[in-house]
Amino acid sequence: MYTLTEENYLKAIYKLSVHTGNVSTNQIAALLATKASSVTDMLRKLADKLLINYTRYQGVSLTQTGEKVAVNIIRRHRLWEYFLVEKLNFKWDEVHDMAEEMEHISSTELIDRLDEFMGFPARDPHGDPIPDCNGNFKINDLKPVSAIPVHSGGIISGVRDHSSAFLQYLEKQELTIGKKITVKEIISYDNAVVLQMGNKNLHISRDVANNLLIAL
Repeated sequence: MYTLTEENYLKAIYKLSVHTGNVSTNQIAALLATKASSVTDMLRKLADKLLINYTRYQGVSLTQTGEKVAVNIIRRHRLWEYFLVEKLNFKWDEVHDMAEEMEHISSTELIDRLDEFMGFPARDPHGDPIPDCNGNFKINDLKPVSAIPVHSGGIISGVRDHSSAFLQYLEKQELTIGKKITVKEIISYDNAVVLQMGNKNLHISRDVANNLLIAL
């Protein structure tokens, strides 16, 4: 078994490595809001347990065992988010912190039964893929709205920013999972984006466009 802190580190390394490969101590410290010296101490412990490959100043990567543990934590987190939204009627902006606590419940039987009870969902409320019991999942092939040319569009299928403030903003604008949008115009002054959704137009900032993901 692993401690809560160890699991949080493994999950952080996994998330960072998806985009950058080897992960630096400073990247981990920034994501977990802790000191680099504390990160170094924990990395040594994880390396001793053969969960990571770690050479000082050369970055960190997960071993096969470490990746398996990290993906399992993510599976638990996303299943709990789905349960809270779909079965207990929480909003998608309310569930992240609760799932952060519940993801550390380590019973495999409980998680597998939860998965079966909910019909083996493929994606969580934010559009992120849910790994199956073997750790397999389909990687999202999504693009940010900011990368979509004018007159093109697709279905809102995910978000990069899971913060409550961002999700509440999207909810207020009705820019939620499953909605069809088209890029109508890009404002040259600040690269803000005008979206068409049904019969109405919406103006969103470049930052919002960078964090809103669509399937083409």
